[in-house]
Amino acid sequence: MTTPIPSPPSLPFLGHVTHIDKEVPLRTYVLLSQQYGEIYQMNQFSTQRVVISSYELVNECSDDKRFYKGIKGSTLEQVRNGAGDGLFTAREDEENWGIAHRLLMPAFGTAAIKGMFDDMMDIASQLISKWERFGPTAVINPADDFTGLTFDTIALCAMTHRLNSFYRETNHPFVQAMADFLIESGHRANRPSLVTSVLGYQTKYEKDIKIMSDLVDEIIAERRAHPIEKNDLLNKMLLGKDPKTGKKLPEKNIRYNLLTFLIAGHETTSSTLTFTIYHIISNPEATRKLREEVDEALGDRPIQLGDLNKFPYLNACLRESMRLSPPAPMRYVNAISDTIIGGGKYAVKKDQTVIVNVATSMRDPQIWGEDADEFKPERMLDGKFEALPPNAWQPFGFGMRACIGRALSWQEMTIIIALIFQHFDLVVDDPSYELQLKQTLTIKPKGYHIRAIPRKGGSVPIALSSSSLHKARLGDQPQPTQPASVAGSELRQQLYVLYGSNTGTSETFAQRVTSDAATHAGFRAVMGTLDSVAGKLPTDGPVVIITASFEGEPADNAAHFVEWVTNVKGTELANVSYAVFGCGNRDWFQTYQRIPKLIDSVLEEHGARQLIEAGAGDASEADFFEAFDDWERKLWETLSEARSFLGIRTIMSTYIPCGTVDAGTHRAAVLRQSDAALGTVVENRLLTAPGVPQKRHIVFELPEGMAARAGDYLAVLPSNPVRDVRRAIARFGLPAEQEIVLTATGPTPLPVDRAISVSALLLGYVELSQPATTRDLRILASAEGAPVEAIQELSSSYAEKVLAKRLSVLDILEEYPSIKLPFETFLTMLPSMRVRQYSISSSPLWDAQKVSLTVSVIDAQPISGRKESFLGVASTFLAGLNPGDKVQIAVRPSNAAFHPPTDLMTPMVMFAAGSGLAPMRGFLQERAMQKKAGREVAKSVLFFGCRSPSEDFLYAEPDLKEWTELGVVDVRPVFSRSPEMSGGCKHVQDRVWKDREIVSEAFYAHAKFYTCGSRKLAQGIKDTLTKIIMEKQNVDEVEAAASFSGIIQGRYFTDVFE
Repeated sequence: MTTPIPSPPSLPFLGHVTHIDKEVPLRTYVLLSQQYGEIYQMNQFSTQRVVISSYELVNECSDDKRFYKGIKGSTLEQVRNGAGDGLFTAREDEENWGIAHRLLMPAFGTAAIKGMFDDMMDIASQLISKWERFGPTAVINPADDFTGLTFDTIALCAMTHRLNSFYRETNHPFVQAMADFLIESGHRANRPSLVTSVLGYQTKYEKDIKIMSDLVDEIIAERRAHPIEKNDLLNKMLLGKDPKTGKKLPEKNIRYNLLTFLIAGHETTSSTLTFTIYHIISNPEATRKLREEVDEALGDRPIQLGDLNKFPYLNACLRESMRLSPPAPMRYVNAISDTIIGGGKYAVKKDQTVIVNVATSMRDPQIWGEDADEFKPERMLDGKFEALPPNAWQPFGFGMRACIGRALSWQEMTIIIALIFQHFDLVVDDPSYELQLKQTLTIKPKGYHIRAIPRKGGSVPIALSSSSLHKARLGDQPQPTQPASVAGSELRQQLYVLYGSNTGTSETFAQRVTSDAATHAGFRAVMGTLDSVAGKLPTDGPVVIITASFEGEPADNAAHFVEWVTNVKGTELANVSYAVFGCGNRDWFQTYQRIPKLIDSVLEEHGARQLIEAGAGDASEADFFEAFDDWERKLWETLSEARSFLGIRTIMSTYIPCGTVDAGTHRAAVLRQSDAALGTVVENRLLTAPGVPQKRHIVFELPEGMAARAGDYLAVLPSNPVRDVRRAIARFGLPAEQEIVLTATGPTPLPVDRAISVSALLLGYVELSQPATTRDLRILASAEGAPVEAIQELSSSYAEKVLAKRLSVLDILEEYPSIKLPFETFLTMLPSMRVRQYSISSSPLWDAQKVSLTVSVIDAQPISGRKESFLGVASTFLAGLNPGDKVQIAVRPSNAAFHPPTDLMTPMVMFAAGSGLAPMRGFLQERAMQKKAGREVAKSVLFFGCRSPSEDFLYAEPDLKEWTELGVVDVRPVFSRSPEMSGGCKHVQDRVWKDREIVSEAFYAHAKFYTCGSRKLAQGIKDTLTKIIMEKQNVDEVEAAASFSGIIQGRYFTDVFE
């Protein structure tokens, strides 16, 4: 007896049409596979299709004796409107497919493809020349350039026709018509024909087909008028006869096949090239290995045909890229007769369509392991690729209908990638870019841009500021295209300020150093990312490095630098002088300052001269900015031979000049949000009872193209509390609507050279609540009217009277109204607004277009002695949002391991308190959606701490109650104010110890463990788990701690916050 195939809920007649993502249908099929498993059924306009996604089922359906290629209901059926019965879109029973296939197969043989080498080099050299001419600061859209490359290559190699894409200002008309034609074909496959006619798309559709057909007709006519003696594909189709039937191809079919080659012959290859570049330069180790392979094979000489077998790692990169990002991620087959698949489980009727989702089958953990989602070219080396089971790697289709041009594409891709890495160092233009997709006939990265820095000769390239959220804050400010000094030409000696930053803090510090350098004689400061100097550190001036660690890993714009610098040899860095400041967070105690320490030690080890001892700032402490100020002071003292550069007079002279535009009758628009990151608030509700600290559930609709996984973060760009903005405006006696224009001689996070209102500036560009630093106190003490003794007392008891009380510059100015501080000086004392990251508390299986946050709203009793409560910047901002509000957001990946296990039968044990429940809710919601879809999931255990059941037991109903009843989770709550209702336990670790048998059982059931909460909670859980080991293994605390470190490897993951 067969097993029913599961299916999502559907609508009458329409079926599942409304489920399908209009922009990227693949996303829907992938998410449904995660929810329903290896097989599910989709109903579209009363037509039932089966979707398979596991290796076992794909392998079984890759059988020409049981299944034939189908196009009914697919995008390909609509593509027939232009490509007819060409090779790609022909039906199984159409005679012309057989004739064309037999005629053209020899044209794609080994000898024929090798004969195309010179033509391929011709076009590839045009791309290389273009990138060299444009220079290292030009922003490149690789998808566009690879489209031009592959379009011109297929035309020249197959038709001996030049399209000259690299000599045009815009895309060839064929390319744009083709893109529109394919998009519309995809839409037609998912909507009724009646709707298509009503919407009036037919005229544009037919126009696009005509543009494409006209080019093909022109090529054919030119060949007939001017024959050539070349055995290319066009001549084979015009002159050749089928060896089996003796027939020639009809004129119309020649047109269809030329269209097919121009479309499929370039679209899939350009997609693969773009994804391969994305994967390689997102992986610094792969970048280094590939560069070394290309250098060893080619050196400085041109590539030759005989070199193509010298790139095993390049081949592995291509294979791995096509595994993770197959350009054609789904294909359609139909059953030849009634059959059963899945080891006798699932019945498929004759001619029923089966959608083969290779995008998911090529990530099947059963074949590729738990790290199947990671880019690892090594899995394709040393015989591993050849040892794969049949059909495990299947990006080119299958059987008789597999891609006929595979060898042509492979040679073309090998040539261009080798040339690119021989000539350039590639860097992503926006290091914070997260992969987004666009889909036509194929998939490609959306919004992905790179820069190509020539490797040979030239000066050391310095990158521009790179944080995407930071760029959004700067609005439309012009960016310099060349490294520029921040002061006049009298500053002769270079100073290089390099940063690695994801959230913008290290970048802000780098801006500070660059700006301050302008006032110190002898320095001409230039600022850039660490990745911009990967391969060559400057030696003609001091190098200041300010960088962060993110869970032990480098920032996005420092990863290539770290990979390079940790692989330098000998005393290669002997002429470099440097200083390092590290930003970190002790909550991640195991990896705190790992990257700054690594850079500092490696530079010194390989001959570089350390100017001063490395500095370190802990973002979890109130003295974070003070630590940087102290380190910067030492830096200038060391670099100075004549005087201390941090005297008050010097600091006071570095203000940003500020000119009034008008009296504030017009509010300037604040252009600090990009459309790509603009999310919409859908819901904002209170989770807690009145009278207890607020926790809120906030739902955002993601911007188009943005996607998240359970366990990821949502970065939010907040605004200051309105109350604090009003305080600052009142203190300086400024009209809130007054407009000012800021100018600056160096990098600044403030909006310069355009009018902005004072309120908008204070609301969104600076941090008003950060504790004052000792540097700030020196500035205040030197200001007119300052109570010097009172300020000196604050300075002498800084930790107690400023840090402990979180006393801000604004607090001090309000306390001492006699201080006459210029507003522009006040601005220079404030850190720039930072993004805040929150754990996402939902799963994309609930809704792929939405994410939820679980936020603790900080409204604390004042410790500064003031009457007003202390308001958290981001949480107050989020709490005040209403449905429909637009917010600048970005999804940021969490630690690769902080996600639900891929194997649904792996249980989870989760420890959380308060809003630390957020990621755990996402994990459990995902498991619940999978359970509802009919999949078997292991029961997990949740230890959750809060005050009481009636006050702040977050999501107790309906979520946790429903998921408990489903058998997804066993909830073990802990109530600190009502311990009698939680077995006498007040803290999470108490309940863990009480229920230690359950924890032990889960451990031996191969569970994975997760903690999200405060540092105190994380330490308490660690101590309790160590105590359980002591009891179970009968060992002392030291042995238990050592055992804990060993057995948790790969099984215990934390996300700690304060």
